[in-house]
Amino acid sequence: MAKVLVVGGAGYVGGHLVDEVLVAGHEVRVFDKLIYEDAYLKDVDFVHGDINDMSQLRPHLDWADTVIWLAALVGDPACALNPELTMKTNVLAVAQLVSNFSGRIIFPSTCSVYGAQDGLLDENSPFDPLSLYAESKIQAEKVLLNAPNEVLIFRLGTLFGLSDTYSRLRVDLVLNVLTIRATLEGQMSVFGGKQYRPLLHVRDVATAVVPHIDTHATGVYNLHTENVTIIELADKIKDIVPGSTIKTSESSFQDSRNYAVSSDKARNELGFRPKWTIEDGIKEVHLAIVQGRIPNVNLPRFSNVAALQGIFGAK
Repeated sequence: MAKVLVVGGAGYVGGHLVDEVLVAGHEVRVFDKLIYEDAYLKDVDFVHGDINDMSQLRPHLDWADTVIWLAALVGDPACALNPELTMKTNVLAVAQLVSNFSGRIIFPSTCSVYGAQDGLLDENSPFDPLSLYAESKIQAEKVLLNAPNEVLIFRLGTLFGLSDTYSRLRVDLVLNVLTIRATLEGQMSVFGGKQYRPLLHVRDVATAVVPHIDTHATGVYNLHTENVTIIELADKIKDIVPGSTIKTSESSFQDSRNYAVSSDKARNELGFRPKWTIEDGIKEVHLAIVQGRIPNVNLPRFSNVAALQGIFGAK
């Protein structure tokens, strides 16, 4: 069993992942700045700290055998708010990690690195970053792949669904936001709709990561459950949320990403088998809203860009 430091472990991905690391029998410590949360209430060894201050992080790197590095500014609009801080957090902090830690690193990148491309994209497909977020992840990947560490990188699809009972639901992700609108307003607005997204349930990040905490698997792997167009996703939601309708528009949308990926490499080499479907995610988000478990989804904390606008004082 390993000593596992989950950096950024209080977030959307970290919620369920930390639980599964514990179930697997590892010793866990979470290091997080709590940007989006007021407290960390889970009964887990926790350190409040900033990854951009190595003096805070270093003692915990010395403790760990494996680091799961979830910490980042995430999302295209969120990263655009403060480009300097984005690069410091998403790239320079990773460079500091490899300079101060010799153990195993598991790192989530993003399928956004592929940008807008036709066909089924694998790990050897060219990059086409359309945002600072994607560019920062490409640079972080390069830092890690040039490091002497044992490094495992997962390029995550667009996440959806509920993580654990503590973590916030992100309402800035396409499946979550369309399901919420269908539930609360009875209508989803879809712009264009032919854009592909590789969707991945947030809990299935742990499905891929946890079995390889103490293996020697290395390299880069795409991770997704199903490729769907936005209009196909809206149709799935309409079938599940009673009385909901779709309003389509051919007007252009600011998010021009369009990509479908293959995760055959992760399936064949790592044994990755996703446990949750798109339909599972729609049903659980719909139910959470119907039951009033999230009485006000418009609070800034549920959206990365809205929360960071409050922190940065941006308009």
